[in-house]
Amino acid sequence: MVEQRIVGINACLAAFSHRPQDLRKLWLTADRQQILRPMLGWCVKNRIGYRVVDAMEIERISGSVHHEGVCAAFLRKPQAGLASLLRALPTGPVLLLWFEGVGNPHNLGAVLRSAAHFGVAGVLLSQDDPLSLSPSAMRVAEGGAEVVPVLRLQHRDEALAQLRSAGFVVAATMPNDAESLYTAPLPERVVLWLGAEGAGLPSPARSSADMRIRIPGTGAVESLNVSVAAAVLAGEWYRRYRVGAS
Repeated sequence: MVEQRIVGINACLAAFSHRPQDLRKLWLTADRQQILRPMLGWCVKNRIGYRVVDAMEIERISGSVHHEGVCAAFLRKPQAGLASLLRALPTGPVLLLWFEGVGNPHNLGAVLRSAAHFGVAGVLLSQDDPLSLSPSAMRVAEGGAEVVPVLRLQHRDEALAQLRSAGFVVAATMPNDAESLYTAPLPERVVLWLGAEGAGLPSPARSSADMRIRIPGTGAVESLNVSVAAAVLAGEWYRRYRVGAS
């Protein structure tokens, strides 16, 4: 199986917490030995290689200056398809986030962090999006990448049909010409579809949606950063359907 290198303390600890059997190698600086003690103990017990190195060596190994003194090689998680994700979902309120045209891995990481906080059941990426679950995205997610599935969709129309068959309403997010998030009848099973900053969702996506919603504001700026918008949207859905249930 293919390995993936993960950097950042919280990202590495989250991966270890959820799937310790996938850990294959660990590099850390001397000052991180105490906080990473559970991982080191696992390595010793299971004869998994680890090395205490300097920060420059971890930067070289990970390809990132934002490694926080740790880099771990894990087996890459198998990516589920949309059909299997939908089969595993519970009945009742479920939120999915769908991104189209968003290219910044830090935005994906920030989205996953918010998605984990608000109980989002999955993040969907359109077929041609450049985004991927990179080490940078996983670090920014602060562990959120371990609990929120990320799926790459293959065909827009087929995905829309599958989602609607599973009881989802697809809501396109728009900067204007749409209902306010705070007054719109936000469905309990909903896919919130977000586009890139500035360009927004492409016209075919807007036309394919069941409803359009916007985040109202002062109008002093054209739009929010896409990860911030996703957090606002997910927070409102959580307020309506999950507050008091967790």
